[in-house]
Amino acid sequence: MMENRNEFEDFVSKNIPYCTLNQGAQYPELIIPAEKLHAAAAALKNYKEQPFDYLVSLTAIDHLDKFTMVYHLESTLTRTMIVLKAVLEDREEPQIDTVSDLWITAEFHERGVFDLFGIRFKNHPDLRRFFLEDDYGFPLRKDFKDDVNIIEYPN
Repeated sequence: MMENRNEFEDFVSKNIPYCTLNQGAQYPELIIPAEKLHAAAAALKNYKEQPFDYLVSLTAIDHLDKFTMVYHLESTLTRTMIVLKAVLEDREEPQIDTVSDLWITAEFHERGVFDLFGIRFKNHPDLRRFFLEDDYGFPLRKDFKDDVNIIEYPN
């Protein structure tokens, strides 16, 4: 839980006014427009009272018509966690800015998301597949189909 919610809410409203803050979840969630994700992540990392300096994980959720990027961040100073979410409406060519320049661990998390979902991370230093071959497809997409191995998302 946030030790000082009012202070955090004030920080968010002043520095990330374009987000929606949901306090009802397990962790506070900030819903951010995809094009503003990097700016919001940088603001949270540089938050002096509670810097979110550790990227615990990042992944994607496939909703069949769009993707949601999900980032779990922790402040090692206060042991507080928050969740950032950004919706990617373009299913055909989904992309979002990398955060690997803010948290080095994001480099491999983003490569995994790219490999399994096909989401591109703009300005990533080494965006390439590391599990699958280049022409295999993206097996964590709900519309993925592999006729050779008879893999298909159940409808």
